[in-house]
Amino acid sequence: MKKLIIVLLLFVSVQQSKSQELETILLAADDASLLTQNYLNPAMKGLMYSMNGGWYTTAKTHKKFGFDITITANASFVPSKDQMFAFIPSDYTYSSLPNGETSLNTVMSENDSETEIDISIPLNDGTFKVASFDMPGGITEDLPINAVPTPMVQLGLGLPFKTDIKIRLVPKLNFDDSVEANLFGVGLQHDLMQYLGPLDKLPLSISVLGAFTNMEVSYAIEDENTEDEVSVNNGEATFKMNTWTIQAIASLDFKIITFYGSVGYNNGKTTVKMKGDYILTYDIEDSSGNVIGSIDESISNPINLDFEANGMRATIGTRLNLGFFKIFADYTLQEYNTASAGIAFSFR
Repeated sequence: MKKLIIVLLLFVSVQQSKSQELETILLAADDASLLTQNYLNPAMKGLMYSMNGGWYTTAKTHKKFGFDITITANASFVPSKDQMFAFIPSDYTYSSLPNGETSLNTVMSENDSETEIDISIPLNDGTFKVASFDMPGGITEDLPINAVPTPMVQLGLGLPFKTDIKIRLVPKLNFDDSVEANLFGVGLQHDLMQYLGPLDKLPLSISVLGAFTNMEVSYAIEDENTEDEVSVNNGEATFKMNTWTIQAIASLDFKIITFYGSVGYNNGKTTVKMKGDYILTYDIEDSSGNVIGSIDESISNPINLDFEANGMRATIGTRLNLGFFKIFADYTLQEYNTASAGIAFSFR
């Protein structure tokens, strides 16, 4: 389960290998939020789309007190257009690209090269360069596919009235002395064939599903390796995600194989915050690059970002039934197309 959280942290940018670089983005002052928003956006969207996958492998509900344990791997594919974001100079107050680039890598880029950004401020009727930092590149170069993964373990239980409840749960975990994480999801699937009279005898099943997932992660930011440009007091990065989905599901259920599909709607909202007190130290340089002085700027709670992902979805999949053991795979068409595969142990 710890590995599950580490995988998720990788795609919400608070993983250890990039956290220092993201902290250094604060040198961009008022531009830091926009740079961070653009950099993280495809990972946030992919995570929300991926979290809404894997809730079912058939439209047929359990008998009363029947149950299943399902292990799923979802992967939402990042479109190539979202591997980069355009750098529009007029959107930024203090930041510029000294080497003439017009776009920057996002966290989901296959290009891991960094991009130099200069910070300049108006001072004494002039504009002076006060800082420079490297914007981090992408993290997917060594991955087999450019996608946001969400492995998941889920319990399903049959209730009265041909309704299933589905639970996803990761209790609050603390590890590496800096990370806390927890996840909770719940879904209800209700059979509609019971209202269709004699059609209830066909191998066809129809049901509706509503599901919700919440995930929260916090990461303590330590004051280290900043070359005295950024000092931190009580630094913390927090992540909170809420997603929900509503779907109409149909399946053809035979003894050996099941074919299933659905249409529905996804919605997801995520907030990322960087809390704490930070002191940014700038060396003031003249036009020749000579340091002529320095200034300190104190900021508190510098980043507060909101991400959204919503839209229609359509899924088609198949499941191999080997007694109580099931093997399944499906594919969902949506803004970030998503593949799901896994196994299940299902009884009654």
